[in-house]
Amino acid sequence: MRTTLIRALAVVVAFAFVATGCSDDGTSSDTASDPKTTTATSALTGAITVSAAASLTEAFTTIKDDFQQANPDAVVTINFGSSGQLSTQIIDGAPADVAAFADEAPMTTLDDAGLLAAPPEIFARNRLIIVTKPGNPKQVTTLDDLATVGVVSLCAETAPCGRFANQVLAAAGVTIPPANVTRGQDVKTTLAAVTEGDAEAAIVYVTDAAAAGDKVATVEISEVVNVIAKYPVAVIEATRNETVAHAFEDYILGDEGQAVLKEAGFLAP
Repeated sequence: MRTTLIRALAVVVAFAFVATGCSDDGTSSDTASDPKTTTATSALTGAITVSAAASLTEAFTTIKDDFQQANPDAVVTINFGSSGQLSTQIIDGAPADVAAFADEAPMTTLDDAGLLAAPPEIFARNRLIIVTKPGNPKQVTTLDDLATVGVVSLCAETAPCGRFANQVLAAAGVTIPPANVTRGQDVKTTLAAVTEGDAEAAIVYVTDAAAAGDKVATVEISEVVNVIAKYPVAVIEATRNETVAHAFEDYILGDEGQAVLKEAGFLAP
């Protein structure tokens, strides 16, 4: 009987130990393994602002929506504009957590000023193309035709697309009379001069021409003189939300973001 009593007591003690879920440090094992606690500490929360080149408008709008759908507690606001202007704004103190530009030069300016959390990474490439009004009524076939076609829209010389267009025209030996040139502050306003204004042609990125659809006709630029624009992305050192900022950068560089960029017509990094 004494043996039976001892065994019964042992069972009671063992049951009590399991029921309380005791651990060596006195923490309940149920609490330590609570999946809600794990999820709460790993979820992305809070807001970030992204300064992005205007040519990324369509692709980054999709990427932002996909990222927020995957991370419902994260909020991404994107400020689209000319890369050169955006770089200057950040230097002047404009709030930004991530920068994504259409050229390495404005990003280098931020890096030289010590404003980046880490070296930038190239996430896409792009190239230039000629666009005309639908049906190409002026029969533009090469860069040479831009010298006599009438009003030609180019990006501002402070914008990457403007600097690249100047390089392409110089390489092709083409001079457009200054009186026939109208300049947009970024690639979207440059394109709009053709789709909504008096310009007969423009030099823009391939991706912007694709986004315009049947509002324009396109004329390829010879690879011999064309420029390949490299797009860098980086987290800003003064970011207010380092976790979400780095996560968004990783998303752009990852398979999901790259698939969206490819669909929009960007070249792989």
